[in-house]
Amino acid sequence: NKSLKNSKPLSPSSASLEMANNTVATAEKSPVELLQETKASVKAIVARMLSIKQQGNPKSENRELLTQMFLNFINLRQANRAILIEEEKLKTETELAKSPVDFTTLELHNLMYEKSHYLKANKASRDFKSRYPNIDLISEQDFFNEAPEAIKSQTLSNDTSHDLMLKRLNFELHQRKELCKLRERLEQHKKSLLESNAERNKFLSSLPVHLKTLKKASLPVQSQLSLPNPKKLKYHNLAELLPPPLYVIYSQFMARKEAFEENIELEVSGSLKDAQTYAREQAEQNSESLRLEDNGEDGDGTRQRKRFKKEGSDEGGLYQIHPLRVVLHVNDIEIPDPKSHRPVVLKFEYLLKLNVVCVGIEESQDELEKNILCNLFPEDTGLEPPHQSAKLILGDDHLFDESRTSRPYKWAQHLAGIEILPEMSPFFTEKDTQDSDTAKDYASASDHRNVQTVLQRIRSQKKAKLTLV
Repeated sequence: NKSLKNSKPLSPSSASLEMANNTVATAEKSPVELLQETKASVKAIVARMLSIKQQGNPKSENRELLTQMFLNFINLRQANRAILIEEEKLKTETELAKSPVDFTTLELHNLMYEKSHYLKANKASRDFKSRYPNIDLISEQDFFNEAPEAIKSQTLSNDTSHDLMLKRLNFELHQRKELCKLRERLEQHKKSLLESNAERNKFLSSLPVHLKTLKKASLPVQSQLSLPNPKKLKYHNLAELLPPPLYVIYSQFMARKEAFEENIELEVSGSLKDAQTYAREQAEQNSESLRLEDNGEDGDGTRQRKRFKKEGSDEGGLYQIHPLRVVLHVNDIEIPDPKSHRPVVLKFEYLLKLNVVCVGIEESQDELEKNILCNLFPEDTGLEPPHQSAKLILGDDHLFDESRTSRPYKWAQHLAGIEILPEMSPFFTEKDTQDSDTAKDYASASDHRNVQTVLQRIRSQKKAKLTLV
């Protein structure tokens, strides 16, 4: 400032020279330095002009100051232009450098995201409670004893326990593969056995025909050697499972046939399996009853409970029949050939609940022969129960079910050995005896027990029916 105050006014030539010098000096300086110097020079010129104005100095000096001011303005514009050019250059360089930086930043973010993902996965893997420590593997002792050397010598992991577990798993896999091979061999063997069984079954299915032919061819030999009839032996074996009443009937008719060569045929039909089951149950109940009788008073309550259980399990009801029955074929004496005329076929059944024997004609018989048994003996229609216990069980009506083909005739009870007490004492006066139906039944009981009389009456009834027709 002092130099400005003491300086003298410059001539135009000197001003031009100074301007040129300033331009050269400006070109050597940076835009920022030039801006700072120009700013300081402008402030000094403005301060000088204010000082001249305040002191009242001649205004000729202002012209020189204005020239310097204009020079400074030129320098300002030059510095401004240089700064703008440098700014544009920096912007361009920044834009060029921004793209790699953005790409690098994006890669960094991706890497950071992958890092966080891997850290989470690693943490989840570490926190995961695996089941493999509790896997039911083969014991280590069995593994070392049974595993092949090829599996035991492998190294599958650096961790000893994990390596042992993997070896045990491989050994189990080896065992399963061996079992699969064994299964295939067994399947093939099974297939061959099935084919062999099919061939044998085919042979066995044709065997009954051959046996039947052989049996038929052996009949003359059996008759010559007086061998027992196989069918007769079969019926005798089945008769052992008959209830006592049916067994008495079977034995009486069989004795009649063998003793007098009666023209009758006897069969025992029914389910052998059910009969064996029933006989086994009866034996168990009898043994249980004997055991309970030995136990005293405690056995009485148990026996009563057993009795109630038996009554509650009576699925067949009042008319439950025994699994086996006796079938009697009654042939006509006057016709020696049974094939020339159909015999009367009687079916004897035993009702377990009522303790009675029922007789009926086979369903295959004609309608004419179905009424032969009705009133075979006087006033014996088979609709009235034969004894008092059956009447009490049947109830107030005292009538037998008419829809059943078999009926409890009194003569059948006598043949079966079932003792029937009369409702009134037989020791009455002569007049009372003549009027008493019960006494008549008692008097004819001997005829009922006679097998010959029963057979004669059946044949007579059949002959009478045929004569009426």
